[in-house]
Amino acid sequence: MMEKKIFTVNGMKCEHCKANVESAIKSLSGVASAAASLDDKSVTVEYDASAVGPEAIKGAVDASGRYELEL
Repeated sequence: MMEKKIFTVNGMKCEHCKANVESAIKSLSGVASAAASLDDKSVTVEYDASAVGPEAIKGAVDASGRYELEL
């Protein structure tokens, strides 16, 4: 079942940061899309809840640089 959630991401300051966050999330199996917003300091993620969960998404973002995804 596909889910779509918006997560707050701390630490994104530029287009490079945005691309890093999106890339980290998209690398996870089960993620259909990830679109980060510098203005809102958030990322909208569409994912298969049976394949990946918010904790895995947070782990990928937190490990990708100086970013922290809030659950």
